[in-house]
Amino acid sequence: MRVISYNLNKHRAANELEELVDQHGANLLCLQEADTESLPTTIAGLRLAEATTRNRLGLAVYYRENTFTALEVRTLAVKKSMHDMVLKPAEERMLGVRLHDIDHGREFVVASFHAAPLTALNSLRRKQIRAALDELSTLGSDLPTLMVGDYNYPVYKESLAQFVRDAGYVLTLSDSRTYTRYKYSRGHYDFATSVGFDISSITTLPQGASDHLPILVEASLGARRLAAG
Repeated sequence: MRVISYNLNKHRAANELEELVDQHGANLLCLQEADTESLPTTIAGLRLAEATTRNRLGLAVYYRENTFTALEVRTLAVKKSMHDMVLKPAEERMLGVRLHDIDHGREFVVASFHAAPLTALNSLRRKQIRAALDELSTLGSDLPTLMVGDYNYPVYKESLAQFVRDAGYVLTLSDSRTYTRYKYSRGHYDFATSVGFDISSITTLPQGASDHLPILVEASLGARRLAAG
């Protein structure tokens, strides 16, 4: 499967989505900072599974209907940073969807995630990531899970990778940096956390109107886990 994740920067890059999906043959699309009130029902043949509703700028997940069937949705309002409390940019920072892969007869979970901004501490973002992964696990026991998005974690990613491994997941970065707005904050911000997937590549796509560059995740479902006992 081919998954595009894109922080639209207050919806500024929304008009790029049709071309992005078509050009890269994406069958899943995960958005952050989308104007959820104006999102279309379909984008280049992908159907909107769900979008967050408690803030105008939020998260959305789209899927290709002839490839997947949407079964269940979960959103999560994670622990807030001071930035969130004062400016209230987002209530829900994770949107997960349980999907059925029609061709392979298997279920999996895909999620769009947006961590607290750089004004927050890395420790808070780790708590948000762990809370999001815990919530996604309630969508199905031992289902393959892929959470992509803007992690706002430009430094100490080795520590984050270990934290994610301790939770039973794998952290995968793209092939080049994904954020360019500020000279001293450039780096990898958008990446993937997964379990039960074989990720062959994560490619940073060319920059558009957003301060984030979209990423393209190419992944396949891993081998089925054997039941205990």
